[in-house]
Amino acid sequence: MNNEPLADKSELPNLSSIVEALLFTSQKALSLKELVSLIKSAAAAFPSEAPGIFSPISEQEVVEALQILREELLSSHRSYELYETASGWQLKTKSSFAPWLHQLFPEARPARLSAPALETLAIIAYRQPITRADVEAVRGVAVDGVVQTLVDRGLIHIVGRAEIPGRPLLYGTSQLFLDHFGLRSLKELPNSAELGKITLPKASIPITDKEDIAISPLEKTTLVPPATLLEEKKEEEK
Repeated sequence: MNNEPLADKSELPNLSSIVEALLFTSQKALSLKELVSLIKSAAAAFPSEAPGIFSPISEQEVVEALQILREELLSSHRSYELYETASGWQLKTKSSFAPWLHQLFPEARPARLSAPALETLAIIAYRQPITRADVEAVRGVAVDGVVQTLVDRGLIHIVGRAEIPGRPLLYGTSQLFLDHFGLRSLKELPNSAELGKITLPKASIPITDKEDIAISPLEKTTLVPPATLLEEKKEEEK
């Protein structure tokens, strides 16, 4: 049995450095419990060596170490930052370095979602758990293929069955959905009030007799400026 005394704390890397090493090496985000478990496992494996000092580590101490690490990275202007996701904590390169990273991985192209897929995903995110039929009722079109695409990409998954005739499947967003969009929970989704305050660009669509696209009379009326309609009404009254 090795009876050598534990290493002096002054000779050890501080806890924030240990956390940084774990996050830097990990291929995925690490939760608070995972960080504590890894540090304690090292202490149990090497009780009489440096890691043994950290055997009584607590979650609160790791939280404080994470905060120290975040402040150190910000103050040192490093190319990466500490980022919290729904899965835990991870180090990621800042978006401002994307042009150089694209040169390092020129073949890597992010898989983009189509507009119908994003619309379907948004409906599911805000109305979950929801059946496919309910999604179709909102969108007004069939969503079989779109829903399957979202399932295949892991952004949504089956969460149960609805207690109605036929017991259709219920869909909800996944952990990957939160991680992909940088959310810690669904509570961080913008609410309807916030969406209503977003200023959208104004687009003018001229309507002419030579228009190739078929537009209903209602749509044409909607696109005519109110002032024009008022003038037409006055002419009719004369």
